[in-house]
Amino acid sequence: MSLVLTNVRAFAIGADLTGSSSKVELSGEVEEKDVTTYGTSGWKGVIGGLGAAEIAGEGFWEAGDPGLVDDASWAQLGGVGPWTICPDTAAVGSLAYLTRALRSNYQLGGAVGDVAPWTGSAKSCWPLVRGQIGHPPGTARTATGTGTVLNLGAIPAGKRLYAALHVLSVAGTTPSLTVSVESDDAVGMATPTTRLTFDAATAAGGQALRTDASAITDTHYRVAWAITGTTPSFMFAVSLGIR
Repeated sequence: MSLVLTNVRAFAIGADLTGSSSKVELSGEVEEKDVTTYGTSGWKGVIGGLGAAEIAGEGFWEAGDPGLVDDASWAQLGGVGPWTICPDTAAVGSLAYLTRALRSNYQLGGAVGDVAPWTGSAKSCWPLVRGQIGHPPGTARTATGTGTVLNLGAIPAGKRLYAALHVLSVAGTTPSLTVSVESDDAVGMATPTTRLTFDAATAAGGQALRTDASAITDTHYRVAWAITGTTPSFMFAVSLGIR
């Protein structure tokens, strides 16, 4: 089934770039290394080398707030953090591509009379992972809780659980948010095990974590969060995937 791109969501560290983006592209590649020998019988032999991924975007320039594209891009330029791209909405369970990437490029400006444009790119430091949204960006959280359970499947040895956290807005007095990822062998999550825990967040920003490549037999996962402070409120998104 074909998809018309009308609701792509783009999260860069602690910024939601959706409202200022009109184009987003993802690319992944693996270097081709020649291993041709006499034994390949006249055919070229190749194996995979180093992998790489890139996120490129463009849209309309805005500034004046830490969450807008100009402020966020200048703050992120040269820095490394989590990126999540969703082809069609960012509801829980929606398809998401996530990675940890270096913000390597940002350009702005155009011809007289144009709506001011921007372009930018980020190059991966981790694999590009195909996963799902574990917590949606549009739901404000003011108290400790847990999210919807996702069936991501068991993780074999040599594979990892990857998670990206985007804290998009923070309000309150001395607010603090600690997000973790839990797993269990059934949808009821009767005996959950914490697999990843992000550092406590007190301001907008982003973090990326992954497990140590040990096998995990649990098949079900959810996001949990602990919130403290006086009248705290957090907007955040979490993406999860296995690779």
